[in-house]
Amino acid sequence: MKSEPLDPSPTETQVERYRTLAADHAVGVGVVCARYRGKDHAITVTAFADVSYDPPTMLVCLYDMGRMCEAVASTGTWTLSLLNVDQRSVANWLASPGNPVDGLLDTVPFHRTERSGTPVIDGCLSWFELDTVSTHTAATHLVVVGRVTAMGRGDDAGRADRPLIHFAREYRGLV
Repeated sequence: MKSEPLDPSPTETQVERYRTLAADHAVGVGVVCARYRGKDHAITVTAFADVSYDPPTMLVCLYDMGRMCEAVASTGTWTLSLLNVDQRSVANWLASPGNPVDGLLDTVPFHRTERSGTPVIDGCLSWFELDTVSTHTAATHLVVVGRVTAMGRGDDAGRADRPLIHFAREYRGLV
């Protein structure tokens, strides 16, 4: 197997090669939401993980220059809704750059958590409400670690074995 050394300051070609190789990894698709300055903020994410079961802890990676990063970092409370295969259009809409803050969730069915009023995407496979416990800068992203304060199964989610996944730069379902 041929090794491909990576420059400390990678070229555009190396960055593209990295993106191609990293896209060979299938990951779940979720939506992070936060309520900030009286407005709902939401974005599609594929970089999240459960960290610990005791206490329940998760992390998410957010682009450091995006308004979602500011919303999550400022409020300290956020939700993660894990999408099902029928929610591809939600994932596409909330992944679109330059979405308006006003009316962002007008076409996305959601409800609010009891404790903080943060949006949860209706029909998701499962959802988690989290309080931020730490943040870490990693290259162009902020890694946000949160303690789970509430969780549940999405209403009308259907079968839990139908997750929306991201593979080879596309949203897909399991075959």
